[in-house]
Amino acid sequence: MPATPVIRAYREDDAIAPITAMLHAAYAKLAEMGLRYTATHQDDEVTLMRLKRGFPFVAEVEGEIVATVTLYGSDPESSCGWYRRPGVFSFGQFGVRPDWQGRGLGGRLLRLMEDEARSRDAEELALDTAEGAHHLRDWYGRCGFREVERVDWSSTNYISVILSKHLNPSPAP
Repeated sequence: MPATPVIRAYREDDAIAPITAMLHAAYAKLAEMGLRYTATHQDDEVTLMRLKRGFPFVAEVEGEIVATVTLYGSDPESSCGWYRRPGVFSFGQFGVRPDWQGRGLGGRLLRLMEDEARSRDAEELALDTAEGAHHLRDWYGRCGFREVERVDWSSTNYISVILSKHLNPSPAP
């Protein structure tokens, strides 16, 4: 039985090429659907830029990174109105290696994003995904996310659905 993944903050000494390769693998089914998510084709430079733009985390098994996700604060420069709102954090570059999908790791990372955003005084946690990625939209819906906006990013070939979840304050210790 494989070891349980350890989730930790990304470190600057983590190799970027394996993270990029893992993202390509994680997004391969979406690419096969004809959806041009950035993570389907990004190079190492883009991976690193996206990691450094926020608060990145990785999941590691026996020294190998098998998942990643990055939390971003409100972005007053975003072309998405929802992402510009104070108190709205978002996450992206969320990928789980295919052999680890369906085993609860994505849910663990999502709960981490909620906790991290809450700890930074976020009121909402948002993400965007392709309008046609019904399986992802359904999963996020089961996790409590609702549709709040649609955006046509210039870097993709689909309309994005912005999904958001209200974050209740952390319980008092």
